[in-house]
Amino acid sequence: MSYLFTNLRILRKIKQASQEVVADELNIPRSRFASYEEGRAEPPYSMLIKLADYYQVSVDALLRGDFSKTNPDDLLKIGKNRFLFPILIDKKGNEYIEVVPLKASAGYLNGYADPEFIESLPVMNLPFSVTGKHRTFPIKGDSMPPANTGDFVVGKYIENLSDIKDGKTYVLLTKEEGIVYKRVFAKIFKGSGHLELHSDNPQYEPYIVKLKEVLEIWEYVCLLRTKDVKPEEINVDSMINFLRQMKVEVKQ
Repeated sequence: MSYLFTNLRILRKIKQASQEVVADELNIPRSRFASYEEGRAEPPYSMLIKLADYYQVSVDALLRGDFSKTNPDDLLKIGKNRFLFPILIDKKGNEYIEVVPLKASAGYLNGYADPEFIESLPVMNLPFSVTGKHRTFPIKGDSMPPANTGDFVVGKYIENLSDIKDGKTYVLLTKEEGIVYKRVFAKIFKGSGHLELHSDNPQYEPYIVKLKEVLEIWEYVCLLRTKDVKPEEINVDSMINFLRQMKVEVKQ
C-alpha cells in the first residue's frame, strides 16, 4: 500500500505552503500537483525524486511511510533527505537501538520501511555513546566466524557507497537474500554497479551482488555473543590453520 497521496498533503501542511506555491517550485501546473495529492494521478519517477528533494524525505519514505503516524520532523536526517528511521530515546536522552530478532528477520525485507514494523521491534541501549542511526541484526549460519547463529551484530547505517571501506564487514539487506553479514569489496567494481561479498569461513565462495539489489547497508560496530566461546576459537594452532586456509601469510 502506498501512502503517497496522504503524505503529500501532510508534508505540504507542515511546510505551510499552498498547492500553488509547491506547484510553482516544482515547475508544474497546480492542477497536476492537486491530482497527485488527491490520488487522481500518480507522479512519474522523475517527479517522485523532485517531490522527495523538495520535502527532504527519501523516496522510499514518501511512498511507504505513513506520516500520519510518524512525524517527519522525528525522522533521522542524513545528507539532504530524512530517512524512515524514527528516533527513540530514553529518559536520559540516549538513543534506543532496534533489535531484529531471528524470528523477525524473515519479515524485515518487507517491513524495513514500515514504521509500524520497526516500532514493534524490541529495543536496547549500548554501554557507549554512538552517533548516527544504529540497528542490531541476527546472525544465521557459520560463514563469518566467530559470529554464529544466535549472535547479533550492531550496525551503523551507511548512506553513501563511498563510505564503504574495502575489506570491512557490513550487514546488507538485499532483495534476494534478505539480511546477510559479509566482508564487502566495492572499489574493484567501482562504477560497475556491483559489490563483491566475502565470507571469513573459506568453505564459502565469494559472490557478486548488484547494487540495485541492495536496499540497506550497515557498517559493523560490535558483536553481541549469546554463547560461550569454544576452545578451538582461542586455540593458537587452530587460528593459524584458519589463517593459512585463507591464504594469509603468517609470520612468527
